[in-house]
Amino acid sequence: MAFLLSLAVESEGILMDKICVEDGYSRAISLREEAETLQKDLQAAHRRLHDKSTTKREWLGWLKGATAEKAESRRLQETAEDIRSRCDAFVVVGIGGSYLGAKAAENMFLSPFHNEQADPSQNTPRIYWAGHHLGGQYLTRLLKRLDEQEVAVNVISKSGTTTEPALSFHILEDYLIKRYGKEEASRRIVVTTDPEKGLLKKMAREKNYPSFSIPTDVGGRYSILTPVGLFPMAVMGIDIEAFKKGAEDAFCEYEKEGLSVNQTWRYAAFRHLWYRRGKKIEALVHYDPRLYFFGKWAQQLFGESEGKEEKGLFPVPLQYTTDLHSMGQYLQEGKRHLIETALWLEEAEDEPRIKEDLTEDDELYYLAGKTWKDVNEKAAIGTRQAHSEGGVPSIFIRIPSLTPYYFGALSAFFMKSCALSGYLLGVNPFDQPGVEAYKKQMFRLLKKPGYTI
Repeated sequence: MAFLLSLAVESEGILMDKICVEDGYSRAISLREEAETLQKDLQAAHRRLHDKSTTKREWLGWLKGATAEKAESRRLQETAEDIRSRCDAFVVVGIGGSYLGAKAAENMFLSPFHNEQADPSQNTPRIYWAGHHLGGQYLTRLLKRLDEQEVAVNVISKSGTTTEPALSFHILEDYLIKRYGKEEASRRIVVTTDPEKGLLKKMAREKNYPSFSIPTDVGGRYSILTPVGLFPMAVMGIDIEAFKKGAEDAFCEYEKEGLSVNQTWRYAAFRHLWYRRGKKIEALVHYDPRLYFFGKWAQQLFGESEGKEEKGLFPVPLQYTTDLHSMGQYLQEGKRHLIETALWLEEAEDEPRIKEDLTEDDELYYLAGKTWKDVNEKAAIGTRQAHSEGGVPSIFIRIPSLTPYYFGALSAFFMKSCALSGYLLGVNPFDQPGVEAYKKQMFRLLKKPGYTI
C-alpha cells in the first residue's frame, strides 16, 4: 500500500501541495478514510503550533522561517564572500543539528569530487568537517591536509560546551593562532552561537571573532534556516535566498487546515496510523545519492523529536538501490514492523545514456537507449511493488528538482510534519532529555567537576 505526496510549483513560484493515493495497493482507501478520523487531533496540533497566545513558545522560532534582520543577513553574505575570496579550505565544526543541515546542502549541490577539483573561478573553497565525532586520528590527518591551504573555520554550538565540537575547535583555534598569529586568526574564525550568553559568545567578544546568532527560540535540529545552515551554505556558493524563499512559501502553504489541503497533515497522519497498527521503524529511503545526508538530517529530526516515553517510530535512512543489496532481504521477508518513506527526484541532470547499439550478445541489451533515470525509476517502482506484496507499507514523496528552493521547501515540510507527528504521539517534539543521559555518565567517568562517581 502506497501514498503519493507530490510537491509542485505554479508559474508564479508559490509552492503547492498535492497528495493522492496510488491505485493497485490493497487497503489504501480504507487507511485514507481512517486518516480522516485524525482531523480533530491534527487541527489541535496545528493550532497549538500557530497559536500566538500560548505562553510556552520557547522552541517555535523555526516556524517564522529565516528571520534574520537585514543587517545580519547582509553581514553573513559579506563574511561568506570574504572567506570564498581568500581561503582554499573552509572547516565547519559542529555535531547533530549544528552540522547536518549544512552537510545535506553540500551533499546536494556540490560535486562529490568538489574537494579534488574545486573550481577557482567560482571562489568556492574545499569543505571539511570537524567536531562531529571523537575520532582523534581524523583530526590529526585533517590538520595535515590544511597545512597546504589557506584556512577559515566556522564553529557552531549554541552552548559552546558540547564536547565533540568544543574539543575540535580547541585544537583548530590553537592551530590557526600558531600558524597565522592572533590578529589574522581572528579574521579566519567565525562563531555561530547563542546571541547573548555562553562560552563561544564570550570568546567571540573577547577575541573579536565575527559571530552570528542562533535564535533562542530555535532548537538545534530545527535550526537549518538560521545561520547554522545559512552561513556554511553561503560559503559553499549556494543560493540561500532561494533556499529561504522555498521554506517561506512552504510554511505559508502549510498554514492551511485540513487533510485535503495540507500535505504535512497527511504525512503525519499516515505515519501515526501505521505506528498505531504496530509499526516500529520508518525506513527513510532515497534513490539519489545527493539525498543521503538529507536522510541523516531527517533521522535526527524525527529521532530526537519523537523518541520519548517509549514511543515513536525509529527512523533509519537507506540509500536505494545500494542498500537493497544489504538490507533488501530483511525488508522483503524480515519482521513486519516497518514502513517505507521514499524520496523520489523527478528531474535528472547530466545522466549518461546507455548505448543504442547493444546486441543480444550483450547481457544488458534490454537496456539499450535508456537513461540511468529510466533504470532507476523502474527499480523504484519494482521495489515498491515487491515490498508492498511483502507487507511493507510505503509513502512516496516526489520532488520536482533538486534546487535550493526545493531544499528549503522540503526542509519546511519535514519540520512541520515532525512537529505535528510529535503532538499526535503526545510528546514534546522540541526537547531531548534523553540525550543528556550518556553525557552525564561520560562526564562522571571523565571526572568532570560536578559529576560524582
